[in-house]
Amino acid sequence: MRLAGLGARERAAALVLGALLAILAIAAPGFFSPDNLRDILMANAAVLIIALGMTLVVLTGEVDVSVGATFAVCAVVAGTLARDGLGMPAAIAAAIVVGAAIGFLNGALVGAMGLPSIVVTLAMLAILRDGLRWITEGAWVRDLPSAFQWFGFDQVAGRSIVIGAAVILTALAGWLLSRVAAGRAIYATGSNRDSAHLAGLAPKVVIVSVFVACGVLTAIAAVLNAVRFAEVQGAVIGGLELKVIAAVIVGGVAIRGGRGSIAGTVLGVALLGTIGTGLTFLGISAYWERALQGAIILAAIASDRLTAERARGQA
Repeated sequence: MRLAGLGARERAAALVLGALLAILAIAAPGFFSPDNLRDILMANAAVLIIALGMTLVVLTGEVDVSVGATFAVCAVVAGTLARDGLGMPAAIAAAIVVGAAIGFLNGALVGAMGLPSIVVTLAMLAILRDGLRWITEGAWVRDLPSAFQWFGFDQVAGRSIVIGAAVILTALAGWLLSRVAAGRAIYATGSNRDSAHLAGLAPKVVIVSVFVACGVLTAIAAVLNAVRFAEVQGAVIGGLELKVIAAVIVGGVAIRGGRGSIAGTVLGVALLGTIGTGLTFLGISAYWERALQGAIILAAIASDRLTAERARGQA
């Protein structure tokens, strides 16, 4: 990845990642053991896939904070249906349909009705989290069929499927944004909705579509993460949405929309994924990870605001 082809924030993320890796190479060379690097890839594959969907949403100037709850719901749906004998293909398809339905509802409320995305998705987060807690009573989905874990393959093949899926989806998302008219419509909608409408685009349809895409990608990530384990957790674990949003923002996607890239998102996920494990190897409490994620989001928002003010001053 050439730095010359990246924006200022993408280059900054790449440089910070490089500096962090250099520090780890000197202070904690064990970080680069094959087993640790493999674990980092596996732990962040789902984060990357969700971040692809979040990139599309943020590029339109919106945000989806319900992805963590959607992730948990889709994992429970896939696990429950597989346990009840539906079969893996049907269980996976059902999870994706649920993710798409949640995304469509979010998108319809935001795009068609014009409600603030932060309010809509916060409400969706509460509904899904408490609804899942009520239905499962916090119990894990157990007694999964042998075809569930690693899709019935051995661990090596299963890991290859998870990582391969993340790579393919990343390439497809990059192709969509850079080569397809739909990608240009997403950028145009985030840059100026009125201008996009005058250009013959349908901003409301674009917004609904990106929320649906985010829901689908979150469901895929949920399934790929769930098959790593023998049981599926029956509750929402907080913090996933914060990590995803932080990765997208630190990777250079403007919180106001209209600017950013998939390459930047990959860098953001790599940086945050490295920070989490790197803190442990450096002997620093892992509790600082979420504090750093929050600080990154605040710094990115402040940077966008300053950039917008400078642009207005030069106009």
